[in-house]
Amino acid sequence: MAETVLSMARSLVGNAITKAGEAAAAEISLLIGVNKEIWFIKDELKTMQAFLMTAEEMEKKPRLLKAWVEQVRDLSFDIEDCLAEFMVHVGSKSLSQQLMKLKHRHRIAIQIRDLKSRVEEVSDRNSRYSLISPNTDEHDTLRDEFRYWSAKNIDEAELVGFDDAKESILNLIDVHANHGLAKVIFVVGMGGLGKTSLVKKVYHSINIVNNFSCRAWVTVSQSFVRTELLRGLIKQLLGGDSENEHFKGLQSMQRNEKVEDLVEDLKQGLKEKRYFVVLDDMWSIDALNWLNESVFPDSKNGGSRIIVTTRDASIIQNCAYPSYLYRLEPLKTDDAKQLLLRKSNKSYEDIKRGKAEKVFDRILERCGGLPLALVAIGAVLRTKCIEDWEKLSLQLSSGLKTKSSLEEMTRVITLSYTHLPSHLKPCFLYLSIFPEDFPIKRRCMVNRWIAEGFVDAKFGMAMEDVGNSYFDELINRSMIQPCRFYSHGVVQSCVLHDIMRDIAISISAEENFVFMTKGFVSGIPPENIRHLSIDGRQDSYLSFDLSHVQSLSFFYNPKEQLASLCSPQLRMLRVLDLEFSLCRVTQNDISNIGSFCHLRYLSVKKGSYIYHIPRSIRKLQGLQTLNLKRSLITKVPAEVTELRSFRSLRCSTLGVYSHFEFTTREPKKSLVTTMKLPLILPHLISGDKSSEVVAEFRKGERTKRNREPEGVTDS
Repeated sequence: MAETVLSMARSLVGNAITKAGEAAAAEISLLIGVNKEIWFIKDELKTMQAFLMTAEEMEKKPRLLKAWVEQVRDLSFDIEDCLAEFMVHVGSKSLSQQLMKLKHRHRIAIQIRDLKSRVEEVSDRNSRYSLISPNTDEHDTLRDEFRYWSAKNIDEAELVGFDDAKESILNLIDVHANHGLAKVIFVVGMGGLGKTSLVKKVYHSINIVNNFSCRAWVTVSQSFVRTELLRGLIKQLLGGDSENEHFKGLQSMQRNEKVEDLVEDLKQGLKEKRYFVVLDDMWSIDALNWLNESVFPDSKNGGSRIIVTTRDASIIQNCAYPSYLYRLEPLKTDDAKQLLLRKSNKSYEDIKRGKAEKVFDRILERCGGLPLALVAIGAVLRTKCIEDWEKLSLQLSSGLKTKSSLEEMTRVITLSYTHLPSHLKPCFLYLSIFPEDFPIKRRCMVNRWIAEGFVDAKFGMAMEDVGNSYFDELINRSMIQPCRFYSHGVVQSCVLHDIMRDIAISISAEENFVFMTKGFVSGIPPENIRHLSIDGRQDSYLSFDLSHVQSLSFFYNPKEQLASLCSPQLRMLRVLDLEFSLCRVTQNDISNIGSFCHLRYLSVKKGSYIYHIPRSIRKLQGLQTLNLKRSLITKVPAEVTELRSFRSLRCSTLGVYSHFEFTTREPKKSLVTTMKLPLILPHLISGDKSSEVVAEFRKGERTKRNREPEGVTDS
């Protein structure tokens, strides 16, 4: 893994160089006597970056080199943190205010001088051990990039070699047999064989569309959330109106969403329908049993069909319905050859002219007929001259030639990461923050990349356009898979294939880049965690140091209280993403938001109990993105206009009330409800409901200009 360590270190050093340049140009650095030290740090980092670029071209990388690169990486992190804090103090309103902070000045000056000493030590260590020798054969990255962008964007849905498999599955489905119990077809095969791509061809075929009244595609995965899966089925099988009616009913009864209610709605809606459902990526026997027993009706319903894709053929033994097995095999040689040629944007005549037939056949053989390996390696070949293919073929393990093991394929696909341009590597690893099979929104991802400093400014282009080009490049290089599109055809969201995600997680862990609480049961967590992902489906007790965390992401229903996590300990926080948490964010949770002086991105879950943005937001001079959609906010404070870096505001208001009647049509009813509020609150409003009630009343009070009854507070 020395190559992955090198490439990430080079990217991180680049970020530190940028930060050092900004700090060195600040007048205050001269006044507190650290200007020379910062310039020295910047120059030394540039030299280290050049050495790292040379090291990436070395055929053999000694173990000492990896240790040195890890020191460079950690040093870059610390430099970036220190200079980021320095620049916050520089951002004070006046020079006199900057100079008044003597305590901060002294502390930061000492840190910068200590960093200078560390930089000298790391540089000397490289010279002392002669770790990196200059290489005159420089890599022509401009040529590679030009060739890459001129390549055609091949649609992944058009994988070759699946026509026979598609017909076989359609025969098993037997669309004209429109009677009897639902039939289940299991498509089984190892990861990377193309099970999902094959079933997509079946799902969109004209035979299925014309013979089933409703269709649905849901991903089950290893740790699915039952309510989310059921909501997806209701929306696709019964229509969006049915989903809306269900939630309106719950709201009118002031009830929380329950699995049993969703199951009953789905079963009732499917009684008279012939449905076609794909359950993609099934892992668990328990999941299948629950779906069999609870979700789908057991009565005769016109010959409905369910397709399950899975790696585990044993779960077919527990299926209650008539079931059939289709085992997907690797591609035949001719089909694999055609796919590799298409992905590399070459014809076999091109290969012959380059006298690379043997090299091509060797690469083809070592991909073992696995579509994911062929697509990933083909995307790398597309960026290389045919003359350079020999070098790549030598890096491929011969393991796939003899056995289709997941470990060997992972080694092959890791090469597609190794050959990414340096600016895309942190962007790709950053995706490991998201849970398995989680739809990753383009807009969210691009804004987060910008906030993290991963997106480089380009002359004549907006930062969003550059970030979007990164997103498209990862798609075109087959690192991520599109899963949803806008009406005009642009990719709206993507997912990470399981194997790609495993690679991202593995490299992120080795690089100490992302730490995920899911899967961490016990032991000593890594030091200096930078990007923290909290998955609420597993208990996690965050008793470790959070002072270096730059991004904090919540998913599902975290056990920790949000208010306790959003604490001053997170002093370096840049990104706070609560959009995908099942917890409702309250006004109290964001009351101290002004203390996060480095914050650049803030997003909260729709329907949160926030009724106004704190005026302290004016302190967040680096804030770029604020997402408060479907909250209880009725106006945005004027302080937002003081934010120099602000680029995106998404704010909308919920239009319904659960606890009050603020209406001009029935003023008497509205008045009675409002006047009774102080009397009923102590008796009827529990502690976990008080935030919702107060927030909703505040919204109504601000919207309708009602007077707030005495006794109602934010506490």
